[in-house]
Amino acid sequence: MSTAPSLRQPCPPGACDCGRERLDEHPSAAQRILLLTRQEEKRLLERLENLKDLEDLQRLQKRMYENLGIRVHIAPGFNEVRTMRGIVIELDQQTGLCRKTRQSIPAAIRRGLERNPEVAYRLLDAHDLLGGA
Repeated sequence: MSTAPSLRQPCPPGACDCGRERLDEHPSAAQRILLLTRQEEKRLLERLENLKDLEDLQRLQKRMYENLGIRVHIAPGFNEVRTMRGIVIELDQQTGLCRKTRQSIPAAIRRGLERNPEVAYRLLDAHDLLGGA
């Protein structure tokens, strides 16, 4: 006997611009974002805050895309990078992705980079900003 996976509770009307009601028009692949319940979101954010290395961050990015369809882009900003705020973290627009989640994922990644600056240095080096220094 299989049980249906639990889905995220809808946001209060007018509180979010996620477009959850438009998910009925899309195939089931687009509805996988609803599998990110509040409890699972907390686990994801905790995992993002406790990054081990750059490969761990890239693995998490890949898993978020494969499992939930969330595509995260992380790159150094156009100006000089002096703090973690200089690293640009963007999520692609996705129907059904809650506004608060769109804000909390980049914040958790920044906290992870601040907690383990070696990951940020490797990220900068991967984009050749340190120039082999």
